[in-house]
Amino acid sequence: MVDWKSPEELELDSTVFVKFIHACAGLYFWEFVTSLDFEWDFITRKKRFHYPAFFYFLNRYSLLFTMIGLLIALDTTVEVNCQALYTFNQITGQAASGLASINLSIRTMALWSHNKYIVIAIVIVILGHWSLILQGVLVKASWVAGSGCQVVGASNTILAATFIYSMCFDLFILVLSMYKLVLGVRGGRSQLMTLLFKDGLVYFIIAFLSNLLATVFIMLNLNAIMSVIFNVPAAIFSTIVACRAVRRLTNFSQKGPEIFSSTGHSFRVANPATSGNTVGLSPTIAHRGTIKHKSDLSDGVHVQMQTFTVADEDRMSDYNSEGDTQKTRIADPEMGDAEISAEFKRPPY
Repeated sequence: MVDWKSPEELELDSTVFVKFIHACAGLYFWEFVTSLDFEWDFITRKKRFHYPAFFYFLNRYSLLFTMIGLLIALDTTVEVNCQALYTFNQITGQAASGLASINLSIRTMALWSHNKYIVIAIVIVILGHWSLILQGVLVKASWVAGSGCQVVGASNTILAATFIYSMCFDLFILVLSMYKLVLGVRGGRSQLMTLLFKDGLVYFIIAFLSNLLATVFIMLNLNAIMSVIFNVPAAIFSTIVACRAVRRLTNFSQKGPEIFSSTGHSFRVANPATSGNTVGLSPTIAHRGTIKHKSDLSDGVHVQMQTFTVADEDRMSDYNSEGDTQKTRIADPEMGDAEISAEFKRPPY
């Protein structure tokens, strides 16, 4: 039976903690550097700044400063105020987790067209989350000669409550998103809706599992180090998947009209303004219309195909950084109010 509170075990756990945090820091720094092109697009004004980008950048840089602070606390050989350093790391790290949830919440609010009841409900849940995040000093640390900063205690009850609340929050957002994307859609599902569905599901699975692992070790309360060892990975994984979801949505550009066929499937065609009009679409094609095909045979049959193009991006216009040229009203594939040409009301046989 392992005595988790023995000096030998604490020294071993401390060594594992240091190496584990360095590995996590390397993972996040790699993710951060490889996605700097997204920031560069804003600096060079290739993308326009919208308010969701504020929470995105705040999320990324909060966790970046957290990891830098942790490395300083673990690697410094000069005596520092360990408690102040860990308090900073705790606040910025917990804030990163909260901002990751906010990034997904903004997507959900946009998906619901900023319905006031949905927005109010989400804001109330966010405020409850941050009331736990800003509880105060939950991790205690002190300087140990020859070892550096060491975690000597933690408020396990509040930490566990914060992670459990995060899991419930993410589940709430997932349910709202899935309801709108699955049950709230008539006809075919567009590529944008498929993107939102997959990203939301992937985020929930990764964030839920990482938060669950952190909660289990907090509740076990083996010792001060093991109680917080998985807090940092939970914040890292939540931030990575949330920021990737934001980038994927922002970079989603409609390269041509998306067409829904009568079978309920959708596909994209090339932008008629830039592709030589290869599909016979006018460059000024409306967001809803009819594509007509007529054979040249004298005894042939006129064939018609009723189609609709859908501009889903409007619903997520806050993320559209490419300009306003794509903004059109969303067409419902099942509204059936497109005009049918009189030429095809009585096809000749």
